Amino acid sequence: MTQKTTDTLSRRQALTRMGKGLGGVSAFALLPACAAETLALAPASTARKAAPNISPQAITAANSMLEKVAYNLLTHQPERATSAGVDTGQYAMLRGKLGDQSNAGKAKLTATLKSDLAAIKGWSREGLDAETTTNLDVVESGYSLALDGMALPYGNTPIGNWQTNPYLVIQNCGTYINMQRFFTAQHPLRTGDDVGYYIERLQALPDVLGAELDRVKQAAATGVIAPNFLIDKAAPQMKNTLLDTMKGGALLSPLEGSDLPEARAAIAEAKELITGSIAPALEAQLAQLYEMRKTAKSDPGMWAQPRGDEYYAWALRSSTTTRLTPDEVHQQGLEELASLHARMDPILREIGYTKGSVGERMQGLSNDPRYKFSPGDKGREEIFAFIDERIEWIKAQMPRAFNTLVDPNMEVRRIPINEEAGAPGAYGGAGSKDGTIPGRFWINLRTTELHRKYDLADLTFHESIPGHVWEGEYSNRLPLIRSLLAFNPFSEGWALYGEQLADELGAYDDFKVGRLGYLQSLAFRACRMVVDTGLHSKRWSREQAVNFFVERNGSKREEVESEVDRYCSWPGQATGYKLGHSRITELRSKAEAQLGTAYDMKAFNDAVILGGNAPMDVLAKNVERYINGVRS
Repeated sequence: MTQKTTDTLSRRQALTRMGKGLGGVSAFALLPACAAETLALAPASTARKAAPNISPQAITAANSMLEKVAYNLLTHQPERATSAGVDTGQYAMLRGKLGDQSNAGKAKLTATLKSDLAAIKGWSREGLDAETTTNLDVVESGYSLALDGMALPYGNTPIGNWQTNPYLVIQNCGTYINMQRFFTAQHPLRTGDDVGYYIERLQALPDVLGAELDRVKQAAATGVIAPNFLIDKAAPQMKNTLLDTMKGGALLSPLEGSDLPEARAAIAEAKELITGSIAPALEAQLAQLYEMRKTAKSDPGMWAQPRGDEYYAWALRSSTTTRLTPDEVHQQGLEELASLHARMDPILREIGYTKGSVGERMQGLSNDPRYKFSPGDKGREEIFAFIDERIEWIKAQMPRAFNTLVDPNMEVRRIPINEEAGAPGAYGGAGSKDGTIPGRFWINLRTTELHRKYDLADLTFHESIPGHVWEGEYSNRLPLIRSLLAFNPFSEGWALYGEQLADELGAYDDFKVGRLGYLQSLAFRACRMVVDTGLHSKRWSREQAVNFFVERNGSKREEVESEVDRYCSWPGQATGYKLGHSRITELRSKAEAQLGTAYDMKAFNDAVILGGNAPMDVLAKNVERYINGVRS
C-alpha cells in the first residue's frame, strides 16, 4: 500500500491518508506457477539431513537459551517487542512500557548484556548444527561490540543495529522524532487492551524525555555539544513537534481515528497527558538545545569532541564489523569511486555528455528537465506512481534470482513532514515478525528535487525489493534474537547488492540513463567512505564534505547537505554500505572461481540471505559452507 501525502494536507492527514498502490497485492500473484513450491522457508532443522554428530536435544537447548536472551533484551527495549510483533501472551505487558533512557537504565542494560554474553561464550557448541552455531556467533559478536560502545562516557549504543549517535537529541536522533512515528505507525490499536497500553506509554513518555534531557545536560557539562549547524536544524524540527504536541496532534490522532469505543473514551485523558505533561518535557529539551547553541562550535567531526578519536574508532568498528583504520577506509573509498566513474564515463559519452569530469557531467544530467519530476504535489503523485510500477516489475523477477522466495507485506509512505528536513532521501526496513506491521519504504518528499527519474528506480530497489524489505522477511524467519540484531555492512551491503541484482535482471536494459543512476548510487556510497573518514579523522569542514559529493560525483547539493549532516551525527555509519557490498561481491567472485560450472547465482543468493544479517566474518563462514556443500 502506498501512502501519498501532500503539502495541502493537515498533519494528521499527512500521517494517515492511504492511497492506491501495493496493499493487498501478493508479490506472487505475478509469479509463474512453478515458483509456488519455493514459497515457504524450510526450518533450519529440516533444511538438510542431520549429520551423525548433530544432537536435536542440544539444538533445542541452545535455541531455548537464545529465546531467553532475546526477551531479556526486549525487557529493556519494549518498543522493539511491539515493532517485532512479539509483545503477546506472557510478554503482553511490554506493550505498555517504554525503554528506560536514564543512566540507571543504561547500567541495567549493560548488566544484562554482560550476563547473557557470558552465557553465550560458555555455551558448548558440541552437537549443534551450522545454523545454531552461527546464531550463537552472531549474538556473541553483536553483544561484545555493543558493550565496548557502552563503556564510552556518552552517546547511545546500537545493540546489533546501525545508529551510532554521540548526541542523544539532534536533527535525526531522539525521542522527539521517534515518538510520533512509533505511536502512529507501530503501536497497535486493535483491542481495548491496546488502548490501555497506549495510555500507559503516554504516561511514561515524559519520564523518557526527562531522562534523555538529563543525559544531554551531563554530556554538555563535559564538553560534548553537537555542532552548531546540527542544532540549527534540530531546534526548528523540535519546535514544530512541540507546537503539534501542544494541541494533541500526532500523538492523539490514532485514538481519534480509531473506531474502538475504548479509544473514544480515552481521548480526553490522552489529550491531558500530551498537552499537560509531554509538551512541557519537549519544551525543556528545546530550551536545552537553545542553551547549547550559545557555546556550540562549527567543527563537524568527532575529533573535536572529548575522547572523540576513541569514539570514532569504536563507531567505525561498529559500522563495518571490521578493524579497518580510517585511512584504510578512506583509501578504499577513493579507489572504488575511481573504478565506478570509469564505468559511468562511456555511458555518459553515449548519451551525449562528453565534456568535463564525470561529476560535472552528472550535474548536467541532474539539471536535464527530461529526468525531473514535476514540482509540488503533482510531482509527489508522479513519484509514488513511479515507485509502484518499479516494485511490481521487480517482484516478478525474483524467481530468477532466488530459489527460496518470500512474500513481503509492505507499503510505501512519505516520511513524516516534521522529520523531512533532517531525514535522508529515503529509508526502509522489515515489518514485524508476526506480519501485522508491514515492511515500509519511507520516501522523503519535502521537495521533488531530491529525486530524478534516472535514480529513483535504483532507490526503490535498495529500500524495498530485493533490498531492505526483502532481506528483512528472511531475518524475520530466524530465531527472535537474530531478527533483533542487524549489522550495518550486511544490511546496507545487501541493499546495494539488491541494486546490482536489479541491474543484472534487466532493470536498465532499455533505459541506459537508469544504469547511470545505479552506478552513481554505488559511487555515492564510495564517496561516503571518503567523506565520513574525512570529517571525523582528517578534519574536513562541512563545506569540504558537501563539495566532494557535488564536484566529484555530481550529486545534488540539496540531497548531500542533509547527508553530510547525518554523517556528523551518526559517525561511521555511512562507511558500511559500499564496504559491505564489496564484501558480498568478493565472496560471490570467490564462489564462482572455486565452483566453476557448478556455481549457481540463485544458490549463492540463498546462501547469503538465508544465513541472516551477520557480521562480515560470519558472512564469510556462511559462504564457505555453501561452497563446501556444493563440492561435496
